[in-house]
Amino acid sequence: VIGANSYSGSNDKDVEYSEKTYGATAFNYDLRLDLNTSFSGKDLLKTRLRGSNWQNSPWLDGLNQLEIIAGEFGDDDVMMVERLWYQFPIGDEFTATLGAKVRQDEMLAMWPSAYPSDPILDVFAYAGTPGTYTLHKGGGAGIWWDDSDSGWSISASYLSANAENGRPSDTWDEENEEWIYGGGIATDAAMSSGNVQVAYSADNWGAAASYNYSSSDNGAGLYAGNATPFTLDLSRTGVTNSFGFSAYWMPEQSGWIPSISAGWGINLISPVDDRNYDTDGLGAFLDSATAQSWYVGLQWEDAFAEGNVLGMAVGQPTFVTSVEYDDDYNDLYTGMDEDHAADGNYAMELWYMFQVTDNISVTPAIFYLSRPRGQYTSGWSNGKGDKTFSNLGGLVKTTFRF
Repeated sequence: VIGANSYSGSNDKDVEYSEKTYGATAFNYDLRLDLNTSFSGKDLLKTRLRGSNWQNSPWLDGLNQLEIIAGEFGDDDVMMVERLWYQFPIGDEFTATLGAKVRQDEMLAMWPSAYPSDPILDVFAYAGTPGTYTLHKGGGAGIWWDDSDSGWSISASYLSANAENGRPSDTWDEENEEWIYGGGIATDAAMSSGNVQVAYSADNWGAAASYNYSSSDNGAGLYAGNATPFTLDLSRTGVTNSFGFSAYWMPEQSGWIPSISAGWGINLISPVDDRNYDTDGLGAFLDSATAQSWYVGLQWEDAFAEGNVLGMAVGQPTFVTSVEYDDDYNDLYTGMDEDHAADGNYAMELWYMFQVTDNISVTPAIFYLSRPRGQYTSGWSNGKGDKTFSNLGGLVKTTFRF
């Protein structure tokens, strides 16, 4: 991947910081080696080795994160084990998956989106509802039922992103004056995600309703690549219950009619306790908050030439639509509207994949983020200022598959 970002707006502080930190044209790589092993012809032991040099790339500035960079990655130029899971059938209609490094979507019977075939921005890789399809990765297990005759399926899974950690809770190290973070399975410190999906798929369309529970106070669920900073700060005060609906339709023949994918999600944030929330100068006590997201993606197969693909998408990355604080908020900040949320933002992308050979593709792409800092665009003052900040990015991605 080679590309760069351009920043603009009246919020000079953010523009200057982003240009200094993420403004250079950069050249990065990502190498993935998949080892697929089957013992019966129906099961799969998946191992993925991965190495990259994303640590200081320009694609780490919040919502401009690329799909290829999203998730866990190791130090620059160090190969790591990124996937390790086993999947096997139980009878004719059930499939089970378990592993020490398994991603949430690998435990779903059906993925409810036809977009994108060549991902660019990470925010468009969640079928419009990042709160339910968190694509969280860790130790866990899942099972699905799939009736191929009727088209219906039901999937359920649980995973913890820090399942390998044997410490059941976070503890304070007085000697070194630092927190030692815990983890495990279903503990107080576990980065837990529990997901249920009900889906239907036909020959050229499909739809799914999903629910997800995340212990977002431990860092599970949403992250900087698919939500505004205000959403993340509020979610870290407690747990998040998310609901989503996604669907897609594909034409029977490729041509000038594109496939259409769309999704919408809502996230209900509830504090675990009456803890103080203090970020970017804003101190408050949260009662509850609601965040939403949506997207529409269009994709033309065989666009202008056989094998090439044209794609575009627009949507709103997860943003706070309502927030309620307790009485202590008004005591601290008299005269401010406690229910005010100005976190709205838009994301757009346009790309064209040239299929050079059966194994090589080249994809130029551009994207635009209208307000990636959401409510914090104008500082901490409840987003009521008139400052602006936007991000325009461009890149060329070359993919070799063998």
